[in-house]
Amino acid sequence: MNPLLDEWTTPFGLPPWDSIRDEHWAEAVGAALEEARAAVAAIAADPEPPTFANTVVALEGADRRLRRILGAFRAVAGAASNPERQAVERDLAPKLAEFASDVTGNRALFARIEALWEGREGLGLSPEEARVLRLTHRGFVRAGARLEGEAAARMRAIRSRLAVLGTLFAQNVLADERDWALMLEEADLEGLPDVVVAALRAAGQARGLGGPAVTLSRSVVVPFLQLSPRRDLRRRAFEAWTSRGRWGGTTDNRAIAAETLALRAERARLLGFGDFASWKLETEMAGEAGAVRGLLEAVWGPARAAAERDRAALEALMAEDGVEGPLEPWDWAFYAERLRRQRHALDEAEVKPFLRLGRMRDAAFAVAGRLWDLEFRPAEDAPRWHDEVETWEVVRGGRPVGVLQADWFAREGKRSGAWCMSLRPQGRLGGAEERPQVAIVCNFARGSGGGEALLSWDDARTLFHEFGHALHALLSDVTFPSVAGTAVARDFVELPSQLLEHWLEVPELLAEWATDDEGRPMPEALRDRLLAARGFDAGFRTVEYLASAFVDLAFHEGDPPADSVQREAEVLEALGMPRAIRPRHAAPHFGHVFAGDGYAAGYYSYLWAEVMDADAFAAFEEAEGPWDRAVAARLEREILSVGGARDERESWLAFRGRMPGVEALLRGRGLLGETEPGVVPA
Repeated sequence: MNPLLDEWTTPFGLPPWDSIRDEHWAEAVGAALEEARAAVAAIAADPEPPTFANTVVALEGADRRLRRILGAFRAVAGAASNPERQAVERDLAPKLAEFASDVTGNRALFARIEALWEGREGLGLSPEEARVLRLTHRGFVRAGARLEGEAAARMRAIRSRLAVLGTLFAQNVLADERDWALMLEEADLEGLPDVVVAALRAAGQARGLGGPAVTLSRSVVVPFLQLSPRRDLRRRAFEAWTSRGRWGGTTDNRAIAAETLALRAERARLLGFGDFASWKLETEMAGEAGAVRGLLEAVWGPARAAAERDRAALEALMAEDGVEGPLEPWDWAFYAERLRRQRHALDEAEVKPFLRLGRMRDAAFAVAGRLWDLEFRPAEDAPRWHDEVETWEVVRGGRPVGVLQADWFAREGKRSGAWCMSLRPQGRLGGAEERPQVAIVCNFARGSGGGEALLSWDDARTLFHEFGHALHALLSDVTFPSVAGTAVARDFVELPSQLLEHWLEVPELLAEWATDDEGRPMPEALRDRLLAARGFDAGFRTVEYLASAFVDLAFHEGDPPADSVQREAEVLEALGMPRAIRPRHAAPHFGHVFAGDGYAAGYYSYLWAEVMDADAFAAFEEAEGPWDRAVAARLEREILSVGGARDERESWLAFRGRMPGVEALLRGRGLLGETEPGVVPA
């Protein structure tokens, strides 16, 4: 028996993780694919005239089992990968792409959808139903449903190949992260805080290396770069970290990137667009590349100016150490940490004991409780894909809302970074309520000696960010799962997550929740210094992000580059990129862009959303402050609960009443006043 193909009678209907073996995945997905194919074929062949119910609603439910199984598989593929699961992932990628092509290329099915679209005014649809019809029709057209003959066949081949390339790209980066390690001698640990030393020892032990080691887990390599006084070792770690995906051999991603960009451009041209950026941005809030570039350029000047000022200060510190020559990229984090201690009397080792994982998690829960009456009840009997996963039932007013799972710690086989995913989206098609199942995945370092994990300020911000995504999914209140929660435009999806980060900076929250292991609150003076340092190094952080956003846009505008690394270098030179700063993501490991096309020509989305999140938090400040429940209720009603069931611009205007400018963003980053800000988005 394959437990994935049975009805899941587990608590909350979660995947039956304890019963699933690796060999079950391919069988279950194969069976679910055949079931979905049969359902789609029946819809297309229905002799009855097309109606919204027998076509669009039916299509929404056709792949329900497939989506459920894939939600579970993607959880383990990202958070608990192994060679067997990677093989399944590679095998499934073209099959799933082929299925998607079969659906959108089904002429009879598209004829039914086209007929409904043309007669939409007489269908008497609700606003959500009208939106779903629009998105369904648009999705078919943008997938090539109107193509015929050789063009249709070529589109199918492109989609299949892109799915394979995206999977290979992600697996290659994971392999490089898994296989590289820098062994350290005891003398190499001198000058490092105990918490970093413990992380290095744990990393070496996990690899079976018999001693401390730097690995390419972000929770290990980033603190090492910030705090190790050994410039030679910092350089080796930095170069390994920033050159993932370009080491040569079977995991080199440069050829994959080139082929991906060429295929995307061809795909866009087949659909009548001049380039991939034009195709991709058509459905985003930005609309076109000019608006994106306008936003990036409005922030680039102030950010670069701030970064250059900081560079001069960092080079002065280098000179005090007797280090000759200019500041190098592997020096920035180390000397920036020293400069922060000088300017703000702030030491990461002093802050971390008050940012305990459990307390920061509960602080995020407290925000959700105070603003939206959500309660998070531990569910220790819930199935989970790894022993470290925590689970909570989410309730409001005694009624179930959904379930949240969290996988906090870095380990072998786990993709780097942090993300939030829906195992099952909210919906109530056919009158049956399906409550959301949401998972947060992070890569925090475990506590030393079995103690509780201590977070950096950036770690705590990451927790709040991913929890914001989770709230977007949990508070969804729609009928159609396809528009639930985070199923919104890419440059809108980061709004709730980035907005929630603001509550981490509320002094009242830190006073209550930032406590050490004996329950003592963070000293007020330390808290004030921490908050005063919020904008520290903003020039660096903004420049490294903007550089990647500019490069992403350049990859997808006009003719595709044959060499992504060369094109990246050309873009950075034209920008006047400071030599001591590298882009946040180099092309060969730029997973946002190449491990699927979700953020392709869309990496700017974080900044676009930041324009809105700064203005959204201002709405609270203009009212009664961060705990204003009336503003929170409006945010839920107009944005969080609506998901993609309404045009994103309409949702924003319903919440705020006007489009924002970049002033609040620049002010929040400490960059206001460097140049004349424009108003973006228009």
